[in-house]
Amino acid sequence: MAKKAAKSTKSKIVSAAWKLFYEQGYDNTTVDEIILESGTSKGSFYHYFEGKDALLGSLAYLFDEVYEALEDDLDPAMHSIDQLCFLNRALFEMIENRIDIDLLTRLYSTQLTTKGEKHLLDRNRVYYKLLRKLVAQGQEKGEITREKSVNDVVRLYAMAERALLYDWCLCGGDYSLQDYAATVMPMFLSALRVH
Repeated sequence: MAKKAAKSTKSKIVSAAWKLFYEQGYDNTTVDEIILESGTSKGSFYHYFEGKDALLGSLAYLFDEVYEALEDDLDPAMHSIDQLCFLNRALFEMIENRIDIDLLTRLYSTQLTTKGEKHLLDRNRVYYKLLRKLVAQGQEKGEITREKSVNDVVRLYAMAERALLYDWCLCGGDYSLQDYAATVMPMFLSALRVH
């Protein structure tokens, strides 16, 4: 029970921070505002984060919350490739509507130069666990090629998502990420679909 409460507290802080970052910008958001918005305490904040900068790496956890919520919305009768496309569209919709592109760009640049933990590549994230589950089920149902391992398919999917996000950031968000991905991801994933 304590573990769930701790996750909930951390989750509240992360959600509040990214909401405020989007609404008023990273530089204009203070730790005190994050604490107030999250309904937590200063002690709780500093238990999980050294400061505001430490929250930049927490975006991966926010993405995982979206995936946890979406898992219940997946239709088991839907083709496995279509399930992956559904997850991608929903995540990119959230990113486009709730994440400041400058912060996403900053996150990607820190992940490229960091020597420590790379949150986006953490294989224990909900993101990777859910993708492995869906790909394994897709291979069992004969919908996804078995010429590649589950981990290889997941790596390809994650690379495609990161490439789309990276390009969107490079272009300054001058096109709709979710609309472009809705066209590109099915084309990319068709190479993994068993026909």
